[in-house]
Amino acid sequence: MSDKPNISAQQVKELRDRTGAGFSACRDALTEAKGDLQQAIDVLRKKGQAAAAKKAQRSTSEGLVSCYIHAGGKIGVLIEVNCESDFVARTDDFQKLCHDIAMHIAALDPRFLRREEVTQEILDREREIYKDQAKQTGKPEAVVEKIVTGKMEKFYEENCLYEQHFIKDEGVTIKELVDQAIAKIGENITVSRFSRFKVGELESGKDAAADTAVAVPSV
Repeated sequence: MSDKPNISAQQVKELRDRTGAGFSACRDALTEAKGDLQQAIDVLRKKGQAAAAKKAQRSTSEGLVSCYIHAGGKIGVLIEVNCESDFVARTDDFQKLCHDIAMHIAALDPRFLRREEVTQEILDREREIYKDQAKQTGKPEAVVEKIVTGKMEKFYEENCLYEQHFIKDEGVTIKELVDQAIAKIGENITVSRFSRFKVGELESGKDAAADTAVAVPSV
């Protein structure tokens, strides 16, 4: 008898609902994970990361400028997401990705696109604050450094779009969401820039470094 697990259509549907991956990819992931949903999600995430790594150097000269308006017109987001072809830019999957990321930005208000775009000045300032806080606990220097390192990772997670956990599925980051789309669509995809607008929020109320990081002034 075969050791291959019997994967039901309901299991595949549940995995598709959770990840947005295609039918065949979900069925194969569930088979590899022997029917375990969480392990199947991990399989898809790893495959998405691998596919993204292979395509990372490919040019993304097409794409869309998308928008999302929330809270009765009080918050709005403009975002540019790029892909390799105009054909993909017109697909429902790509447009849904653009919409979901714009909605996420409206909700979580990231200051930067990627961790690499946080300025050294801001990093030094945050690290100094965290170090002073940690020292007040009276713990040894080695422990203090570990605490600071952990807090810096948390800073990236809270402030950088690619590091943030997706508002509709906190089990994946925005980077992983993009990787999943790359694996499904078959083209390299990148978020180029974004801007979040909120009624009554003046430009002076934003960190100037955030404007530089996303390449579009926030208001």
